[in-house]
Amino acid sequence: MATGRSTTLSTAPEIRTYKGQDRALRADRLGTAGLLLSVLAASAPLMVVAGVMPTTFGVMGIVGQPLLFVILGVVLALFSIGYAEMSRHVHNAGAFYAYIARGLGPTAGAGASLVALVAYSAMQVGVYGILGFEISGLFGTYLHTDLAWWIPALAAVAVTGALGWLKIDLNAKVLGVLLLIEVVLVVVFDVAALGKPGAEGISLQAFNPETLSGPGLGTALCFCIAAFVGFEQSPVYAEETSKPHIVVSRVMFLAVGFVALFFAFSAWALTVATGPSEIAKTSAEAGPGLLFQLTESRLGTTFTDVLHVLFVTGMFAAMLSFHNVVARYAFAMGREGLLPAAFGRTSAGTGAPATGSLLQTVVSTLVVLAFALTDDKPAGDPTTPVLHLFTWMGNVGALGVTLLMAAASFAVIAFFVRRGTAGAQVWRLVAAGAAGIALLAIAVYTVKDFDVLVGAEKGSALSWVLPGIIGAAIVGGLLYGAVLRSRRPEVHARIGLGNEAFRLDQAAEAGPRD
Repeated sequence: MATGRSTTLSTAPEIRTYKGQDRALRADRLGTAGLLLSVLAASAPLMVVAGVMPTTFGVMGIVGQPLLFVILGVVLALFSIGYAEMSRHVHNAGAFYAYIARGLGPTAGAGASLVALVAYSAMQVGVYGILGFEISGLFGTYLHTDLAWWIPALAAVAVTGALGWLKIDLNAKVLGVLLLIEVVLVVVFDVAALGKPGAEGISLQAFNPETLSGPGLGTALCFCIAAFVGFEQSPVYAEETSKPHIVVSRVMFLAVGFVALFFAFSAWALTVATGPSEIAKTSAEAGPGLLFQLTESRLGTTFTDVLHVLFVTGMFAAMLSFHNVVARYAFAMGREGLLPAAFGRTSAGTGAPATGSLLQTVVSTLVVLAFALTDDKPAGDPTTPVLHLFTWMGNVGALGVTLLMAAASFAVIAFFVRRGTAGAQVWRLVAAGAAGIALLAIAVYTVKDFDVLVGAEKGSALSWVLPGIIGAAIVGGLLYGAVLRSRRPEVHARIGLGNEAFRLDQAAEAGPRD
């Protein structure tokens, strides 16, 4: 079956998500607002401002981080042009791998499916580390109780897993409320920073292109692109939205625009609060405590205490968002035969992809336990939960998602070329090609500087073992796709078809017509 294919059935091309109700994701659960809040929650605004930004300033010494967010916003907007157009033609909870399968072929799609499952799972599991550490710190500060980080981490795994069984509209409300509170608090800080700037006053030095020089630029690119992760998830929910051909692309552009401007403005506010010449030194000394130090001096203890609590809820929102995405990828893979059929069925009561949700809960539990058992540091030490679990898994996931976006960009081009509509889509395909090249360059920089990303010594095995996880997923997925092509061609042919595969089955069952 040719790539970029579509069915030849004479029935109307309405979106059909199932053959039997137990194979369905419930449609019409999400509108523009609900979907936007769900995907933005993965960006965890407060976690980025308090965690990612001080690390980029302090460890990499990149003062021009605000400009970096603007540049990446442009690259990802270019990516979204082709990606959004693809979302009008393909509605599949397996988004990335479905698009890659339809453009570059089912075998490539099989490889992408495993990368997506591993990358999003790694990002979700990583957040449990920093969440557990922060909750442990709150217990120590306010209750004077020593609490091992892995206890709240495992509790969060259980709660997230339970919510994964519930309706997506409930999850969207939970995510939305937490997200809006985070955004408001960060904006309050931004305004306070501009109202009470550091010794250098309100300076635009952070937007000077010269501030992007230095050996830490490649590493900073990876850190900052990880902050955008979430916007590309909107097609995953296409089968659960009203008017997916409109809502999905609209949400994608809104998410990219919001994240780029919000993070650029907030990073600039940090440089104004300390002064551009001092931001790297101050961030290196304070680390994740930078934001809280700055709010303490400008907005008081009560505001800072609330911010600490919202830091936790924001991370919880990100975990829930990533959990939902992993569950839906597993559902799509089960539906198409890439995973056992049980993963391709949904809960009769809620329509949620329950088996995929359970899979991610089990994986999260095992990974958190593995890091907990190897932690020989005292309570309150960030080494295992933050510097290892959060940093290692987060960067593995960011590398995987960057490669998926690059592959999807080239798949968009192939899809429309094979359909014979490249001429009508030429400007979109040029944008997709430019984004694909830029994203590949970022991935190369990421692998090159992975030892810096994970805080390992030069030549450490971690610098190749961790990115090797994504490499193994690519190779393993491609080999699996090749085996399916040889031994189960009927399954191979349906990779990426999603809804359409059921219509093919229905046509086959109906038999030839006279």
